[in-house]
Amino acid sequence: MIFPRQCKEVGHASTHPCGEKVYFLSRYLVHETGDGPELLEVLPEEEEGGLMRSVREVRVLAAPREVTVHREKVQIHDRALLVRLAMESGTRCTLFTGLDEHMTFVMDPDITEFQAVHVYDITPPRPSLSAAIRELEAAGLFGDLDVVFVHTLRDISCLGADIYPCRAAGFARTLDADRLQGGETVAGCMTGAMLARECYGDDFVTVEICPLKMVDAEPFIARCCRKEREGIGVHNGKFGAVVHWGASPSQISRAVCSLLEQWRDLA
Repeated sequence: MIFPRQCKEVGHASTHPCGEKVYFLSRYLVHETGDGPELLEVLPEEEEGGLMRSVREVRVLAAPREVTVHREKVQIHDRALLVRLAMESGTRCTLFTGLDEHMTFVMDPDITEFQAVHVYDITPPRPSLSAAIRELEAAGLFGDLDVVFVHTLRDISCLGADIYPCRAAGFARTLDADRLQGGETVAGCMTGAMLARECYGDDFVTVEICPLKMVDAEPFIARCCRKEREGIGVHNGKFGAVVHWGASPSQISRAVCSLLEQWRDLA
């Protein structure tokens, strides 16, 4: 796969205001032909000075019949999205225009070159970890990490419990607002079970809902209400990151970056 790290490496060769010269940082050119755009790789003369330099070598990477132009503008820093879109195009090379008019391309797309991170969360209410990662990814924040996220969400409303953790999820009976009468099935985690036991004794059954208990792949990121579990480490025999239940987007972003750095150091 060829996917430039920076859009400044990609130029558009439609006119020749400086003759047969290219910008000194250019490595690829989108060249318009009568049959459509082709993609060229260029090597500027390194010994020349100035911004515009003569071309030492040029070769065609993709002919017009091998190139698709993606018509909608995209967030070009969302690299995983661009690879997926390129895989759907049906041609070897797909050209993209960013929201800021910069250009880039993906040639011979292969999403398996990206590192998969497994995300574990529950709903309802809003799965804040999973949702935040999707939003940060769409904004291009993880673009330089070459990462794809595999989301595993558990719908706890399907558990058929009598008591759920909190009113925020819209459940009729919840641990934060209703008393246990005895014999109920409580959907909760270690913290919920501790609370119920302290207030009502042991006459209840707990159905585990902690996302950390769902982990079965690595590297992973999951959220948990237990402060002592936060950070990078091994859980259920799998390497991953744990963020607190109310972690902010910036905290989640830092956790993802730290997770990938440490995971790649282990490789």
